[in-house]
Amino acid sequence: MTLNPARPALFSPWQLGAPLYMPAHRPDLMACANGEKLPFLRSMIFCTEDAVATGDVDSSLHHLGLCLQGFLPISGKYRFIRARNPEVLARLLDLPAIANIDGFVLPKLTIGNFSRYFDLLRGTDFKIMPTLETREAFDYKALCELRAAFLQADIFPKIIMLRIGGNDLMNLLGIRRPRGMTLYETPLGPVISQLLTVFRPYGFDLAAPVFEYLNDTTSLHKEIQQDLAYGLIGKTAIHPAQIQFIEAAYAVDNDAYQMAQSLCAEDAPAVFKMHEAMCEVATHQRWATDIIHRQRCYGVKMPDLQDGYAGVTF
Repeated sequence: MTLNPARPALFSPWQLGAPLYMPAHRPDLMACANGEKLPFLRSMIFCTEDAVATGDVDSSLHHLGLCLQGFLPISGKYRFIRARNPEVLARLLDLPAIANIDGFVLPKLTIGNFSRYFDLLRGTDFKIMPTLETREAFDYKALCELRAAFLQADIFPKIIMLRIGGNDLMNLLGIRRPRGMTLYETPLGPVISQLLTVFRPYGFDLAAPVFEYLNDTTSLHKEIQQDLAYGLIGKTAIHPAQIQFIEAAYAVDNDAYQMAQSLCAEDAPAVFKMHEAMCEVATHQRWATDIIHRQRCYGVKMPDLQDGYAGVTF
């Protein structure tokens, strides 16, 4: 299946910003998709899984199918659907206007259901975001097996990024993130590290998990800085008020941007000093490219925003 040629193309996963999940039966779904509501939203994920009760699946798919027919191609807006399971994915792919979306989020993806999902998607142009949120996320051997499956020549180009289902993983441990703490201060810290070391060296981007409290901007800001230090991008928002806060934090420091530009210059020396730091083309190139992609999407931080957002409230 070929996507609507009028749909804007991605040049970097950074373009997705802070995606917002919304139930597929949301009454104003089309208004959100077309920017009439929440015009600042860069990407949205229409959910047919956890946000929809079992008894509402059929009506939600019907509503979504009708709305898809009114989706307009708008530059800078990306729409995805989180399929409840492979059976629902098959039903979604049969919708007449399904080519008006950019791709799918595949929840609770494991090697066990891998073929059931990707057999449906082979031969299509849809972009994919698998979600790592099952017991296999704690199992190094299982993750390596899944990585090998993702690296297949006809599948790897489809994957924009891998999403980390923080709340589902916490649920498996029977715990919830305490207020005032980042995920990196919980048992999920080492899990995130393992996911990064398994997938990031092989060319996969990983999305940062949600921050579930709306009245703690200090901890949210701290967690975003840790996300960035770990190389995570595209932190999912749970409320529209979080989106601009998250994306403001994605603006790059001016010093980092200058170093990135210098590292990517054609005439850059192999190693040089800049802003009291060593810059080495051979080892900092991927970091520099990432910084430049961030700057294209979010710009450079203003001087008064370099040290946080203490005055921002939701």
